Amino acid sequence: MIEADEREGAEGASDEEKLDIKAEKDTEAQERILYYTYGGMAMGLVPFPLLDLAALTALQLKMLHRLSGIYGVEFKANLGRSASTSLVGGLAPVASAAPVAASLSKFIPGVGHVLSYGTLVALNGASTYAVGQVFARHFSSGGTFFTFDPETTRDYFTEQYEKGKGVVNSTGP
Repeated sequence: MIEADEREGAEGASDEEKLDIKAEKDTEAQERILYYTYGGMAMGLVPFPLLDLAALTALQLKMLHRLSGIYGVEFKANLGRSASTSLVGGLAPVASAAPVAASLSKFIPGVGHVLSYGTLVALNGASTYAVGQVFARHFSSGGTFFTFDPETTRDYFTEQYEKGKGVVNSTGP
């Protein structure tokens, strides 16, 4: 595993080299977060109610897998899913309830799809962005899935969720 080799190599590196390695990892993480944010936006276009949310959950789990690889953190799908769910569901009811409501509105013929698409694209993108930022910061500081505490990230998640809305809105046509 390249990440593990880099981490082991960093132990004998100078402070400047360690900072360079950390900066490279942080840059790569930010690129991946944006990539998955755009993917999260696309999940809002899945036409089937609740399937869109399942696809978003899978996408965010894949993002956590990728971020853990960048930072050399052991990944287990059940831990990633649990951490992500506790973060989004427990800390930001709007971030979890609004997408469910928008997804369910797809059951309303015609207008439900139109309303849900615009809403879900923005909410899914912002949520994915915020989840990515929270875990990138946690992993960058040496955290793991075992040491993740969603309560300590409440304010940061909310801040990044709002920032994510700006990122999503800036990608418009």
